[in-house]
Amino acid sequence: MTSEAIGVSTSRAARFLTVALFAAVLAGCSMFGPPKTKEVPIVPAAALYQKALDDMDRQYYATALKSLEQLDRQHPRDAMVEKSKLMQVYANYRSGKLNEAVLAADRYMALYPNGKDAAYVLYLKGNAYFAQIKDITRDQQLSKDAIDTYNLVISNYPRSEYAKDAKEKLLVAYDQLAGKEMSVGRYYLGQGQYTAAINRFRTVVEQWQTSTHIEEALFRLTESYLSLGLTTEASTAAAVLGHNYPSSSWYKEAFALLGKQGLAPTVNSGSWMAGLRR
Repeated sequence: MTSEAIGVSTSRAARFLTVALFAAVLAGCSMFGPPKTKEVPIVPAAALYQKALDDMDRQYYATALKSLEQLDRQHPRDAMVEKSKLMQVYANYRSGKLNEAVLAADRYMALYPNGKDAAYVLYLKGNAYFAQIKDITRDQQLSKDAIDTYNLVISNYPRSEYAKDAKEKLLVAYDQLAGKEMSVGRYYLGQGQYTAAINRFRTVVEQWQTSTHIEEALFRLTESYLSLGLTTEASTAAAVLGHNYPSSSWYKEAFALLGKQGLAPTVNSGSWMAGLRR
């Protein structure tokens, strides 16, 4: 046999041996079956819940959430699940996962709308929205969401310990919305779009009377109405401002602004603002 023939024969034998070894490996694998996955041991619900509480005491919120989620998976019909759902809202809120806290609150309320902790869950949901309220130059949907949620707490659970704090936070949320209206109104005023500006300031005066922007809103109404030549409405806005806030610096400006045109603050009984005097 030539050297070339020997080389070809050796090469074929090597390929055959490789294929045979690969087949043997596959056969060996099939004998032992698929690789086993690591099984999570079943832990009593009470133990998982206590571990979660201990972790939250140490501010290990991510670890606590894992224990609570394990509780839900392993013991879906256990009475502890309701507490677990509650603590998931709390843990997400405390760890700064505010959107997750809102979702967790919605899950709790869907499962336990009349649960004994429903007031607290709604309160935490409102706080999660409240903590995300941005500056007044941005969209204020979060302020509206906070207001809606706090109003649910107040109307559904008026005697709960959370209703009082919800009322206080409402004032801040209202102030955010009023501030947004004022910001847009001032822009329109600066652009000479007086009717559009009036609509914004009127919203503040009619809807957000407890806000810190009410005095300026009445002054801006005076200014806007004067710019349109509506002197009766301008005088009424200034008169209401002076009646409700006589020591306000905004009233002094409104009084001076009217004086430059020989006008004085006077209430027109037919004005939409006439009933705003307190």
